[in-house]
Amino acid sequence: SKGLTLHLPLFLSPLHLPQVILILTKYYHVDSSKVLESSLWRSSDYGTTYTKLNLMPGTTIVVSNFYICPTNKKKVGGGILPSTHLMSSATKYNLFNLYLRCVCVCVCVCVCVCVCVCPIYFHIVDVIVLMFFPPRFSIDEGRTWTIHNFTSTSVFVDGLLSEPGDETLVMTVFGHISYRSDWELVKVDFRQSFPRQCTEGDYDSWKLTDLQGEKCIMGQERSFRKRKDTAFCIKGRSYTSALTTKPCQCSEKDFNCDYGFERAQSLKTEGDRCFADFWHDPDSPPDNCHQGHNFESSTGYRKVVSNLCEGGVNKQQSGKQHTCPLLPPRGLQLGIKGQMLAVAPGDDITFIVHQEQGDTSSTKYQVDLGDGMRAIYQNLTVTDEPIQHRYKQQGVYRVTVKAENMAGHDQATIYIQVTAPLQEVHLEVVPIAGINQEVNLTAVVLPFEANLTVFYWWIGDNLQPKMSLGNSLITRFPEEGEVSVTVQASNGRSMVQDTKNVHVYDRFQVIPLAFSSNLDRFNPNIPEWREDVGQVVTKILTKITGIPQVSLVTMVKRGLPTTADLYVLPPESQRAKRSVFVDKRIPAIKQAFNDNNVSFIVRGGLQVLVKLADPNGGVAGPGVWALAVIFLISLLATGSFILYKFKRKLPGRNVYAQMHNEKEQEMTSPVNHSEDTQHIIQGEEFIDDDLDSQTLGNHSGVVLSINSRELHSYLTS
Repeated sequence: SKGLTLHLPLFLSPLHLPQVILILTKYYHVDSSKVLESSLWRSSDYGTTYTKLNLMPGTTIVVSNFYICPTNKKKVGGGILPSTHLMSSATKYNLFNLYLRCVCVCVCVCVCVCVCVCPIYFHIVDVIVLMFFPPRFSIDEGRTWTIHNFTSTSVFVDGLLSEPGDETLVMTVFGHISYRSDWELVKVDFRQSFPRQCTEGDYDSWKLTDLQGEKCIMGQERSFRKRKDTAFCIKGRSYTSALTTKPCQCSEKDFNCDYGFERAQSLKTEGDRCFADFWHDPDSPPDNCHQGHNFESSTGYRKVVSNLCEGGVNKQQSGKQHTCPLLPPRGLQLGIKGQMLAVAPGDDITFIVHQEQGDTSSTKYQVDLGDGMRAIYQNLTVTDEPIQHRYKQQGVYRVTVKAENMAGHDQATIYIQVTAPLQEVHLEVVPIAGINQEVNLTAVVLPFEANLTVFYWWIGDNLQPKMSLGNSLITRFPEEGEVSVTVQASNGRSMVQDTKNVHVYDRFQVIPLAFSSNLDRFNPNIPEWREDVGQVVTKILTKITGIPQVSLVTMVKRGLPTTADLYVLPPESQRAKRSVFVDKRIPAIKQAFNDNNVSFIVRGGLQVLVKLADPNGGVAGPGVWALAVIFLISLLATGSFILYKFKRKLPGRNVYAQMHNEKEQEMTSPVNHSEDTQHIIQGEEFIDDDLDSQTLGNHSGVVLSINSRELHSYLTS
């Protein structure tokens, strides 16, 4: 069934021909790893048919053999080849097309005693069957094998142990009788099988060769001694395997192409020679060539590493001798121990100077640490003298090292950023913003003297941040709602973050506020203090005017003198409407400030008065100035139209109607200021229609007299 794995261990009796097969089946549950059922099956016809043995409880079946687990796999198609003699003829049994896994685990001691245990595993679908040959041992390199029962009970062998030395003939087999039993140790001693110690006559010489029969391997001929197959003796402690080692004469196969050379196998006329690559100059001095010394140019060959050949062919002797010239410094490198280019003030820095090419003994190194500290070193790269320094002030320091001798010079430069770790960052942004209105995002980093700070801005749900080197960013919000703004400040040594929410509205009112000058003495110019003052003003206004606190937001601005902006949000019932809305809460708020009712107490009992920044000014909003501009454009268009009509009615220009003086006086009289402003200006369409009707009524023109106060009253409404 699904989830069950069937294991079928199969045993061959070691005392009879392998015709009686016992199979022990165990049903394992895959999830719980428990044995659900065990059964024993018997076959006397080489596994053609099996009969289940119904054993009474308490009955013990003894199978006198042991096995160990194999490790390698081999696929055998068509059947299994069991045999009464290992490595002799076998009888084939077709048992399906299966995977056969077989290994002979042999432990061979110094006298070539081999004990082999060969279990055979074959898999049929979900059934695992284990077939075992009886354990055998051989003392003549496998020519003859002897069967021996080491224990009277079946032992599941987990491993074989043998140690070198005099006790090599003693082997320990460890395993267990069942899954619940303790460890079982079986000690096998083969010393009684050998009557004497080996002598010199019991050994033959044996020379090491490769697969092609070549005796010279890595420039040496090695000979070993080996015990004769017919000598039944113990090698013992005094046995020595290697006899002689003789060097061979060098030949071409003992050499490889030198650095910068390769074999030109395509040029058959040149044989298997080594030629210099196009980028390599064989006569160029090596990197470690110092002035006054000699060097030998390469012939293109070098002896194989660890090759011990002597005499014969020597392809390295035909090189030319050269005198090392004075080489200019090349490949100068400047680094810092630990690879930290951003450090904190006061940290110890160790500079490392490395020169790849050129003379070093006569080269002077001029070091400029960038903060006014300069030094000259001699043999700097040879002595590995460290350059240690400590920067006290924050900033960017340009460190240069110039290596110079009579042949030339080289220079290396690095930039060190000395910055203090960032403590925190505060994001300053207006809490209320209008649709598509420019909003300034400002990040205030502590400490204030932090430099080389990079800012990452996340606006809304956008996963791709905007990056800036400055601490401010101008953005717009195209839709209404609550937008999250996050800023991260990083200076290479630390990273801090702050997040604020901006509420975007289509319409709202902004009232500028001012404080009495005595508050400036207590202004620490930190975000927390400004936020607390804003909340105090909002709560006082809510208490005086009765306006819900969610509709008022007070934001105190940075710097001195202390000022603030009061945001009056539209009521919930009016936020979704697009029609013109006259906020009747504004007069109540202004009256509270004009009556000096908004005040609070600071330290020492000092009273701070909150007042309007412009008592005679109006209330600003995101759409006020846009309406003013539209109105002025409409007014100019109306004036242009009137002038055009007036010119058409002048004498001599086909004037179709004349206007009496009394009509002119009547029309040019000042407009009654008691009338509502909305009756004066009704919009561009209303003015156009009125002018057309007046023209048709034989009127010569219209003059609108509107004073500045009425215009201002209209704009604020």
